[in-house]
Amino acid sequence: MKKNGKRPQRTLPTALAALALDVPQATVRKWASRGRLTRYGTQARAEYDLDELIALNEKRRAAAHH
Repeated sequence: MKKNGKRPQRTLPTALAALALDVPQATVRKWASRGRLTRYGTQARAEYDLDELIALNEKRRAAAHH
């Protein structure tokens, strides 16, 4: 289920994306449905761009320090 452009080279499944961001898997899915993250993969297996996850995590950390 590619949203826009070609699929990134490095992607993670939902469980690992959630682990990397230290949030529940439901949060990752919600962020994808709201456009905060781009969802790749198939209907049965969602995947997320590692670089996009890193950028989102940095943004969240910066907001937490303010």
